[in-house]
Amino acid sequence: MNDTQTTSLPEQVMNVRQALDAARAMGIDQLDAQLLLLFALGRSSRERAWLLAHDEDTMLKDEQNQYMALLQRRAIGVPLAYLTGEKEFYGLNFSVDRRVLVPRPETELLVDWALQLLPANLSARVLDLGTGSGILAVTLQHERPELEVTAVDACQEAFTVATLNSNELLPPESHIRLLLGDWFAPVANEKFDLIVSNPPYVAAGDVHLQALSHEPQHALVSGDDGLDDIRRIIAQAATHLLPQGWLLLEHGYDQAEKVQTLLESAGFQNVETRKDLAGQNRATGGQLPKP
Repeated sequence: MNDTQTTSLPEQVMNVRQALDAARAMGIDQLDAQLLLLFALGRSSRERAWLLAHDEDTMLKDEQNQYMALLQRRAIGVPLAYLTGEKEFYGLNFSVDRRVLVPRPETELLVDWALQLLPANLSARVLDLGTGSGILAVTLQHERPELEVTAVDACQEAFTVATLNSNELLPPESHIRLLLGDWFAPVANEKFDLIVSNPPYVAAGDVHLQALSHEPQHALVSGDDGLDDIRRIIAQAATHLLPQGWLLLEHGYDQAEKVQTLLESAGFQNVETRKDLAGQNRATGGQLPKP
């Protein structure tokens, strides 16, 4: 090395504690700040305890720049899952981005209900309508490998994300099939033991849409009362269910009574609404009667 050459050291500016203080000053939730910091540091989201034990550790300049950029995007409402590229659902880490809705924990209610209806170790045919990121289809296949699961979505971008999650989270021999198309169109002549769906159900003028502006609106909004897609699904479901098959639907907290009426009018029996962990009416289902 000649005298004009110097060794370039990475600039270190902010420590872990200061980084979390910066997030607090921006009004960002502590858990979100911790997860974003771990992401910027290239560490697992399960290492929050590491942050406490290393609060005086300094960050590299590039890490700090990335972290501050993430905080700025979170501060304007970009969902945490879009910033980190993943969201846990039913114990699985799903890849998510702006092409799909962020998975919500209340949707796990549909998985619980479906698993209760499907006898363990017995093959059954399941259809997931409007699969989005694939959380319902992939989770059901993961929990019950003997199932034959079909997932449908009309959006090419969502279909791509669902395919990615299926490939990442399930073994190659899994009995899962992903189809691109509008609701029942790709399975026109098929019947299933169970149909499950978390369709768009937000009314077009709903005030909550402003808080959801970063998520794909076509996956949220469904007509003036939020029930257009649920009506379509219920109207066609009977022709795609085997005798005594079930249809399970997620819906808004104030839509249970209307969904019950739609199911009963379509000939479904044993209509029931279940509450999520917050105590809100979140899913309604019904069973096709015997012939």
